[in-house]
Amino acid sequence: MRRFCCMLTTLFLLSFTNTDKKKIRVWLIGDSTMSIKEQKAYPETGWGMPFVHFFDSTVIIENHAKNGRSTKTFISEKLWERVINNVREGDYVFIQFGHNDEAKEKVERYTTPEEYKANLSRFVTETKHKKGNPILLTPVTRRRFDSTGKIMETHPVYSDAVRALAKELNVPLIDLDKKSQELLQQFGPETSKLLFLQLQPGEHPNYPEGKNDNTHFSELGARKIAQLVLAEIRALHLELAQRVVNRSLGQ
Repeated sequence: MRRFCCMLTTLFLLSFTNTDKKKIRVWLIGDSTMSIKEQKAYPETGWGMPFVHFFDSTVIIENHAKNGRSTKTFISEKLWERVINNVREGDYVFIQFGHNDEAKEKVERYTTPEEYKANLSRFVTETKHKKGNPILLTPVTRRRFDSTGKIMETHPVYSDAVRALAKELNVPLIDLDKKSQELLQQFGPETSKLLFLQLQPGEHPNYPEGKNDNTHFSELGARKIAQLVLAEIRALHLELAQRVVNRSLGQ
């Protein structure tokens, strides 16, 4: 009985704590590695999907990432316009592109490294103008190992561009490329397949012929990447970290 009363008291106090905080939105803009998936794509999962479950009721996650988008097409298709028109003071905008920007064979998506930096700079500048908090992320790594079992860099030019821009504009950086490389190295060449959309023929009805995808995540992979982002939010001491759900208190 005493334990039950303690839990009620804790929840009561937490309810007052949460109401003291202004509600904010966290806008996610990026590509398919972050986006919400249609049912027909499962078990493919963007890391933005499990990310929504990390925060308390004062945080609203707005996942506007879209499959196949680069910084160029995110602007030209007016996807950015829809986001920035609704960003309010105190909101966060997490910006992660690169996979499609670097695809030279897809002319409609491709951006040069210089154009890429200019587009990212626009996202940052316009977010700051709205008194929001831009967060730059390097593009998450693809699964690629060399013959010795060492993880290989898959976005060196574009990741370096993000790192440089974060310094130039004094913007918080989550080096997701580096962190995800470290994660895959820990798992190793074979076990890391569990993090990606790797399916044998007949294993899943959505992919009767199987799937060998080293870019897009499984549910496990998306959760692991989302946890890396959460760890970096804490390491950067962002105010957002104070709004993480505290499971130990029964939330």
